[in-house]
Parts: sequence; C-alpha cells; structure tokens
Amino acid sequence: MFDRIYIEEAVREHPRTQDILARYKNAERIECRRYGEVFNPKKQNFRLQKQNPSLILAAKQGNRVLSTPPDYGLGADRHYYFSHMLNCLYDCRYCFLQGMYQSANYVLFVNYEDFLSDLSDTLDENPSEQCFFFSGYDCDSLAMEKVTGFTKAFLPFFAQHENAWLELRTKSVNISSLLEREPIPNVVAAYSMNPESVARSLEHKAPPIKARLSALKKLAAAGWKVGLRLDPLIHFENGIGIYEQFIDQIFESIPPESIHSVTLGTFRSPKNVFKKMESLYPQEPLFMGTLQLKDGAVGYQDEIEQTLFRKVEEKILRIIPPSKYFPCQ
Repeated sequence: MFDRIYIEEAVREHPRTQDILARYKNAERIECRRYGEVFNPKKQNFRLQKQNPSLILAAKQGNRVLSTPPDYGLGADRHYYFSHMLNCLYDCRYCFLQGMYQSANYVLFVNYEDFLSDLSDTLDENPSEQCFFFSGYDCDSLAMEKVTGFTKAFLPFFAQHENAWLELRTKSVNISSLLEREPIPNVVAAYSMNPESVARSLEHKAPPIKARLSALKKLAAAGWKVGLRLDPLIHFENGIGIYEQFIDQIFESIPPESIHSVTLGTFRSPKNVFKKMESLYPQEPLFMGTLQLKDGAVGYQDEIEQTLFRKVEEKILRIIPPSKYFPCQ
C-alpha cells in the first residue's frame, strides 16, 4: 500500500511504529526530525502526491483535544474534536482538506496513549457533563483502520466512560472492527452521504452509495447507533427531487429508530481554502457558476442555498423527530 514511509525520530521505537513497519517491509524508510519537514513545505504537487501518497509516522504534540466552534455539536453539554491522522484515503472534490494542507501524504500520529490521556483529562475537567468527541475532522475515521488500528485502541476507552460520546465520521465500508465486538451505546458511526450521481462525480475513490447503505444497515442491525451526515448538499439540476428520493432510499434500508442523529449543510468553504481547491481542479464544475463570497466564505448564492436546504430539511423532518436533527448553517 505504501512505497515510502517517513518516520519521525521521536516515534522510531514506538510499538505502533514497529508494528506498521513490520507489515510494510518493502516500503522505503526515511527518517526525519519532525513530520512538518516533509508535510509542510510549500509548492508540493498535491495532485501528483494524491495518486500515490506516502505515510508519515509521527507524534502529535501540543493540544490534542480541541473545542469545536460554538455552533457545531450534537446536543451534548460540550463538544470536542481530535485528529489521530491528517488527510484522507478518498479524494472528494468538495473536501476542505485538499485546500488545507500542502501535502497529500498521510500523517499518522502513533502516540495514541497521549490522546487517551488528554481525553481522560478533558472528562475529569467536566465530571458531571456529557462530552461529545468528533474523530473524523481531518481524516476518515474508519477508512484506514487496517493500518491505524484506531477503533481497536480507542473504543475500549469510550466503553468505560458513559459520559463520553464518540463520533466515527466515515464513508468507509471497513466496519469489521465494529461488527466483531458488542456495540457501545455512546459511539456513533456517522456516514457522509450524497445521491449516487453526486458521489460518482465528486467523491472519488470513496465506496459507492449502495455499499455505504449496506454498511449502515449491517451496523444498525448489529445494534450500533448510526448517523447520517448529509453535508455538503450539492446544488445541481433537479437536485431537490433527487435528494428527496435519496432520503427515501436511505430509510428503506435503515429504520428511523436506528438513527442517532442527522446533520445537514450546504457546500461552503473559507475563501483561502477554496482558492487552493479551485487552483488544483480549475475545470471542476462544482467551483463554477452559482457560488458567491460572503463573510469570508464561498458558498451558493443565498436563494439557491436556502431553497435547497429548506426542501431537504422538510423531507428529513417528515421522517425523524426534531430532537435528532442538527442543521449546520
């Protein structure tokens, strides 16, 4: 899977590093002092690297558990995110990651024990409050599980802390690590979804929608809480009708009572991130036509955005109760 693996000095002898290197014996190994020496230099060719990314093994220093923006959450008392990995296996054209980083290489922070310690400290600071942790902000939570062992390392922690919730944000059908154990009531497998036509056009390398629906159905049947992340909604001809049909398709596979939460949001991007995304893919239709700059962010024109959002929202609320619905606007 990897032709080249960079190894930060600090993690050279880490057991997780040694385990990964043992599995990729033929990969070229290159040591570096800090991962930023490889990951952060400007003028790297993101599109070329995306064709065959390298793996960078590193230790996450500094703040590992961060508060989400005030309007981002799922109804808990406090909301946080943490990133055990930077960059994603998939290549979705709307994803902010391609405009966020200089490199398409994967960074895996192998010092899970430090993340778990910080999660524990966060809970100790808020002993009587429900805390929700999001793990798929800078990567896909499940897509590289066979490399990272992320869920196997972190799920036991959440099984022991009832006031700590974990969202596994994903498009992956790699769910064996969940199905092989008893479901944890405070863990949510949340799937990013779009109609098949959007997925084929924009969600490159990601599993097809039929496969994602199958994974969702298996998880729900096994007793796992599942979430739907209809974000970003994409504007296109006859899009509202197609989204309404798609929502019906989802709930033909998954009973509404299995749903923990549904979030909804339209395409939007910070101006500087959008400019880089646009420069990477100048012929991408998504970046043309109906977009506008407003309050430092690029998104759809107001009328288009509001109509699309409202119609899909109305459809969702005919199926699930408002208590499970969390708009992202």
